[in-house]
Amino acid sequence: MTDDELNTDVYYDDDADRSKIDDKTVAVIGYGSQGHAHAQNLADSGVDVVVGLRESSSSRAAAEDDGLRVETPADAASEGDIVSILVPDTVQPAVFEDIRDELDEGDTLQFAHGFNIHYNQIRPPEHVDVTMVAPKSPGHLVRRNYEDDQGTPGLIAIYQDETGDAKAEALAYSHAIGCTRAGVIETTFQEEVETDLFGEQVVLCGGVTSLVKQGYETLVDAGYSPEMAYFECLNELKLIVDLMYEGGLGEMWNSVSDTAEYGGLTRGDRVVDEHARENMEEILEEVQDGTFAREWIAENQAGRPSYTQLKDREENHHVEQVGAPLRDLFAWADDEEEEEAAEAPADD
Repeated sequence: MTDDELNTDVYYDDDADRSKIDDKTVAVIGYGSQGHAHAQNLADSGVDVVVGLRESSSSRAAAEDDGLRVETPADAASEGDIVSILVPDTVQPAVFEDIRDELDEGDTLQFAHGFNIHYNQIRPPEHVDVTMVAPKSPGHLVRRNYEDDQGTPGLIAIYQDETGDAKAEALAYSHAIGCTRAGVIETTFQEEVETDLFGEQVVLCGGVTSLVKQGYETLVDAGYSPEMAYFECLNELKLIVDLMYEGGLGEMWNSVSDTAEYGGLTRGDRVVDEHARENMEEILEEVQDGTFAREWIAENQAGRPSYTQLKDREENHHVEQVGAPLRDLFAWADDEEEEEAAEAPADD
C-alpha cells in the first residue's frame, strides 16, 4: 500500500518546519524509556533541552552523564516553552500539579500517551496548547534508530490549539526526535487512547498471553512434555509475529507450510470465535465509557492489591518456570540481557 492508498495523511521531514521549535526550550519531564530517547534526540538535533527530575531521582546521574542539564520538574517547566510529560501515566497527575503554575500563556503541554487528558485526570489550563507526539516504539529503539539515521513511525494529536501553531510545532518536534524520517500520522487523543488500551488488552498483552498459557496447559494436561508445549505455544510465536510484522498476514501464510496454513485457516476461528468477539466488544465498551480507566485509577489509589496478586500469579505460572532454563539455551539470551541493561533507564 502506498501513501496515496492510506486513509490518512503521512507527514515526513519535508512537511516539518523546524523554525517552530529551533528557538524554543523543551522541558522533558522524566528520563525513563521515552524520556531519555526524546531528550537525547532533541539535544542531538540542536534543540535546547532541560530534563525535569525529582532531586531524589535515580535517573539524575544518567541524564547528566548523557550531557543534559537537569532541574527539578517545576524549574524545568518554568524554563520550557514546550513541556513534554514523559513519566508513567499513574504519576502524571501529581507531576502536573507540581508544574501547573509554571505554564505560561502560549506554552505547550505535551504527552506521548493521552490517558490522563482523555479521562480527565489532568485538566490543562486554557491558555496553553496541548499536543501529543507518540513514537510507536519503545524508547530505546527510538534512540537507536535516530543514531542509525533511521526513523521511528509516530503519531501526533492536537487536543487544544490556543496559538494556532500546535500542529506545526508537533511536526517540528517529531522531526527533531526522528519520527518524520519514517512517517507521522495525525490522530486524536481519544482515538489513540481507546485503540491503544483495546489493543493491549485483547491482543498484544492480554489476549496473546492468555492464548499462550491455555495452549500450553492443554498440551501439558494431555500428557505432552512441558518443554515441547513451551516450544510450540510460546517460543515459536516470535517467528510468526516477525513474519506478520514484516509483511502482514499474507507474508506469514506464504512462509509457513501448506499444512500449517490449512490447519490455521480451518481451526483458528474455532478458538477465537464469535464468543471471543463478543468479549472483545465488551472490553472495548469498558474502554470507551471509562470503566477500565476508573478501575485502574482506583486500583492505584488502593495500593495495587489486585495488580500485585495477578502479577505474582503470572510470574509463577508453570510456563515461566519451564521457559527460563530453555531460554538460556539460546545464544541471544546473554546479549539481550546486556543490551537491555545498557539501554533502558528506570522510569521517573
